[in-house]
Amino acid sequence: MSINRNFPALQNDRILKAARGQKPDKIPVWVMRQAGRYLPEFQEFRKQHSFFEICQNPEYACEVTLMPLKRYDLDAAIIFSDILVIPQALGMEVLMKAGVGPVLPEPLTLEKAATFKADGAAKTLEYVGEAINLTRHRLDGKVPIFGFSGAPWTLMSYMIEGGGSKTYSKAKKWLYAHPEQSHSLISILTDVIIDYFVMQIEYGAQIVQLFDSNAEYLNKDLYATFCLPYLKKISVDVRKKLKEKNLEEVPMVLFAKGGWYCLEEQADLGYEVLGIDWTVEPKYVKNLLKNKNVTLQGNLDPTALYAPGADLKKVTQKMLDAFGGDKYIANLGHGIYPDAPIESVNVFIETVHDFIV
Repeated sequence: MSINRNFPALQNDRILKAARGQKPDKIPVWVMRQAGRYLPEFQEFRKQHSFFEICQNPEYACEVTLMPLKRYDLDAAIIFSDILVIPQALGMEVLMKAGVGPVLPEPLTLEKAATFKADGAAKTLEYVGEAINLTRHRLDGKVPIFGFSGAPWTLMSYMIEGGGSKTYSKAKKWLYAHPEQSHSLISILTDVIIDYFVMQIEYGAQIVQLFDSNAEYLNKDLYATFCLPYLKKISVDVRKKLKEKNLEEVPMVLFAKGGWYCLEEQADLGYEVLGIDWTVEPKYVKNLLKNKNVTLQGNLDPTALYAPGADLKKVTQKMLDAFGGDKYIANLGHGIYPDAPIESVNVFIETVHDFIV
């Protein structure tokens, strides 16, 4: 597919301004998993199409990506996809089972990992790029569009466990028992992510987010050894490759859920934005990173959306007061839950936009 980069002029650049440390007219807001199961229109769409069928069909992915933008005054779209498309690109089977979540029927072994190669893997994911390109044109400049990827450790942990886990002990075992093979696998995943991000940006992503959703299962030493160097490589090499392709840099977001133990180190990795989960006090983060040149994103507890409207407004305003209006993007502290009240999302967004900076 040829890439149509004749994009409409952007009308709402609040998120891009905030990500770059500039002051927008209002605090920008979006919601992780905003095009997901809590939307009745998505639930209806899923009755006709399987999860990965939607991910792999650019027209379907575009339609679902736009669903929340038709309901809410959000400041960004995020392409409908999944972090586990990268294990698929490396040849692993990934299923999405109702009530269970992602399942990899044949978890990764040391022998299988030794056969992986990064070359060409991102090329098989161009359907995501096509969906981004199509969606950006159909947005007609209304808001920017996010691309995203899972981070190396998070992908590795799912691949070894064969799905979600309460402990990720099988994957952590590799880090202790097989450090050399772990570094090799993480290095391959890092190279795929770099190419994947560059491809998404080439197709039109205006900002990208790296989800290290399983950071909470590691300690500082493990994260410093098996994560931080590779996260740094992603931020550096993506920009290097964009320059080689004569493409403009876009802001990059790192969200290491549960990675409170190394926020200062994360702030030195070259990402413009750090996502903060709901377990961390905003004032603590602001003070900790006061000398760091990063924008913060987050961090409302997703379960706060179940509160009555007036109470939801109060907790949202408390969060906004704590973060302040400068170098800040409002969001939840993790993805929205499937049974979240759809009217609460509107209360959250309106409260953010009504906040006087």
